[in-house]
Amino acid sequence: MFLSAPTKKTFLPSMEAGIALLRDFLPSDSRRLRLRRRPSPAFPRSIRASSSPLGQYRGPQPKRDLVADWVADNDGFVRSLPIYVGGSSLLAVLFNRTVSGIAPVADASSAQSRADLLTLGLAVTNVLAGLVWLSIRPKPISVVEPLGVECRRIRSDLPESVVSELLWSLAIIYDGHCIMQIGMAAKSSANDGEAEDVDANKLMQGSLYQGIINSRAQSYLANLSLYPGRSELPFLPFNTQAVILQPLGDKGVAVIGGDTIRGFTTSDQTWITYIGEKLDAALAKYVNDSSILMQERV
Repeated sequence: MFLSAPTKKTFLPSMEAGIALLRDFLPSDSRRLRLRRRPSPAFPRSIRASSSPLGQYRGPQPKRDLVADWVADNDGFVRSLPIYVGGSSLLAVLFNRTVSGIAPVADASSAQSRADLLTLGLAVTNVLAGLVWLSIRPKPISVVEPLGVECRRIRSDLPESVVSELLWSLAIIYDGHCIMQIGMAAKSSANDGEAEDVDANKLMQGSLYQGIINSRAQSYLANLSLYPGRSELPFLPFNTQAVILQPLGDKGVAVIGGDTIRGFTTSDQTWITYIGEKLDAALAKYVNDSSILMQERV
């Protein structure tokens, strides 16, 4: 911190002694006076925000599993490693019998022959394990582009408060009707460029719907192509990868499609469950109010 000194110096006579002392420490041509800050109590630097560079995180760092990272980066080598170990063991046994002068024919009375046979068995087991590891590889998971048409179908008699709650889902069947269908949907079989209609009655008679209503639990089809119930959801794009069927009380179900195999995480399933409960509360209130109005009209 710098302070500018006055250009014209006028001091009282009683201050001449102090000025003389200052002149001993400051150059005569100095135009600025540097003031030293007096040390003040401060918190430890480890908890001061100004002690770390801007934008640099100084908190605890996540631990990394170096072994797991190395295995993931060298997947091919790790899978073939048992073959190398088994092959090397076979060569080592043959080399040992050659240089040790032992007869190539195994002799059951010889301890060396019994040890070699055991080693050969373990080596062959390693080779076979390596071949199995190489033949079984996880199928790569990729995101697909849904093949269908854009769809946004909502019953016109629903109030805005209920519609705002429904816009989370793809298809909602409630009280025997498909009250909403949005997002990507399969093309209509009539080839008119429209989305395939949801046949609520047919869906409600299927095993998927009945199982969900009876169990009152969410059903997650992580790989839809492996489930025979896929035929009960013809309104979804044919390349839909995963589906969540969320019960809405005992009167309906929400169908949410995904574009990735096992694409819905545990967190996704949890918040879909909560949203299903909220949708059920909103729709149940609407259905009850509609029933009361119909009774009053009658």
